[in-house]
Amino acid sequence: MTEQRLEPIVRQKLRISGHHRVSFSTDEARPSIAPARGLAAALDYAMGSHRRAAALLVAFSLLAFVPGFFQIPPVDRDEARFAQATKQMLETHEYVDIRFQNEVRYKKPVGIYWLQAAAVKAGEALGVPEARTTIWLYRLPSLIGAICAVLLTYWAALAFVARRTAVVAALMMASSILLGVEARLAKTDAMLLLTSVAAMGAMARIYLAGHRTAKNKIGWAEPAILWTALAGGVLLKGPVILMFVGLTAIVLSIVDRSARWLWSLRPVIGLGWLILLVSPWFVAIVAKSGSSFFVEALGHDMLDKVASGQEAHGAPPGFYFLLFWVTFWPGSVLAGLAAMMVWKTRREPGARFLLAWLLPSWLVFEAVMTKLPHYVLPLYPAIAILIAGILEPGGLSKARWMMRGTVGWFLFPGAIAIATLVAFIVFGRDLGLIAWPFSALAVIFGLFAWWLYEVDGAERSLLRGMVASLLIAVTVYAITFPMLSALFPSAMIAEEIHGTECKQPRVASTFAYQEPSLVFLLGTDTRFTDGVGAADFLRLGSCYFALIDPRSERSFVQRAELVGLRYSLLQRVEGYNISIGKPVSLTVFRSQASP
Repeated sequence: MTEQRLEPIVRQKLRISGHHRVSFSTDEARPSIAPARGLAAALDYAMGSHRRAAALLVAFSLLAFVPGFFQIPPVDRDEARFAQATKQMLETHEYVDIRFQNEVRYKKPVGIYWLQAAAVKAGEALGVPEARTTIWLYRLPSLIGAICAVLLTYWAALAFVARRTAVVAALMMASSILLGVEARLAKTDAMLLLTSVAAMGAMARIYLAGHRTAKNKIGWAEPAILWTALAGGVLLKGPVILMFVGLTAIVLSIVDRSARWLWSLRPVIGLGWLILLVSPWFVAIVAKSGSSFFVEALGHDMLDKVASGQEAHGAPPGFYFLLFWVTFWPGSVLAGLAAMMVWKTRREPGARFLLAWLLPSWLVFEAVMTKLPHYVLPLYPAIAILIAGILEPGGLSKARWMMRGTVGWFLFPGAIAIATLVAFIVFGRDLGLIAWPFSALAVIFGLFAWWLYEVDGAERSLLRGMVASLLIAVTVYAITFPMLSALFPSAMIAEEIHGTECKQPRVASTFAYQEPSLVFLLGTDTRFTDGVGAADFLRLGSCYFALIDPRSERSFVQRAELVGLRYSLLQRVEGYNISIGKPVSLTVFRSQASP
């Protein structure tokens, strides 16, 4: 391979112990001596051009993220809260103030709500029926954000490694369990990942430019991407994206004993551009709410998460490390095998940048009391690139005891297959036979990934694990969740009520069940009350419905008899509230009062 055929962005090589050459390089990777077969042939095809690589990544991402995307009902609680707040924006035409029913919702800035509102508006324009209660329209920004984040992982990886390696890193992101979840939920995290990878990829190019053999002058493209992505991240989730970039810059400046490279970020003009982009909404919300937004967002949300386990989500340090082996599967199976060589290459500028991206923010998240799995998602691209950069030159550990960890490719699909069967039996009173072929194929691919690791090598085993991930997505999201209606009581209730002749039903529910999905599906004016209040509510008209839990039935009946209320039992709903992990039992009563 001649020098003319290389595509240098940065070429850095470090000889380890005179035997292994670990490369974070953009030289085109040498093709395997063995002829490509099966899944590896797709990677060989993608090597032809960036367009082919992008086409492969988009196709794989759609296969990974679309199963179940349209079928799964609104999920409590975060997704339903975001979707309902967006729906209220559309109903009231108030696009500055964020509210859930009558309560202000100032925990996050407005970015995701605007994106969701645009998606729903587009759906209405295209004639999607009942667009405002069609949850998949609200999920479209997450789906688009996840796919673009995969493409941007490929783009960011090209600053460190060859094209084939960059594709492998991006595929690791696309097949990861955590991104698969976030791509299907109408919340901020997939879009935050997009902005984070864009910002870090741009900063990587600026940083690494100073370590090239032939130094090139930094233009305006990378700084423009960096600061625009930062502005987008701030509008999506506040200052958390600034932490990723800021800690990376600080650590690199300390390790390099020089901060001169920071001027290449164009900090003065860039900061001005960021302020220009984010200030209109912040000025508008301050004019609307005074200091309430900052008190709620920074004081009650961010600082409370640091100091205590908010909403019962507290966990000790080490939580994310333990969860990583599941949430980054199948790529996580190679993490332990790559760790030693990654540490040995830490003095390479490329590895140094990726570790500075990963470790400081990870330690912060481990130290913060409130812990949710998706918090560390913006750090996963750095892990993917590090693993892929070690995988290609064969730098993975050959220690027998560590190689036994590759059994994880088999164990995880096996656990999912068993969990799926148990879920069908417990919640569906059924064996779920339709899911068996897909879960069985996932187990088989996982078995081959593990069993043939030493025969076919890490790359092909990883690809088999990725196919297993696709089959798991079909099993869980396209089959299991949609078929287990008991997991979504609000959808069951909404279907029952909308099945009546009432075009605009009014609903009240007792306090035992007051999930946001109920408000999203049955209307912003859905009321939460006690048994007495529910009886009084039914007196208002014939299209009024009450959801009564067993503990409130006595007070409801007594009040109904006292006021002479005529009502009928419409349905009994037995389900499971996944947001609190408890069964739910509700009786749906309908008023027979005159409107």
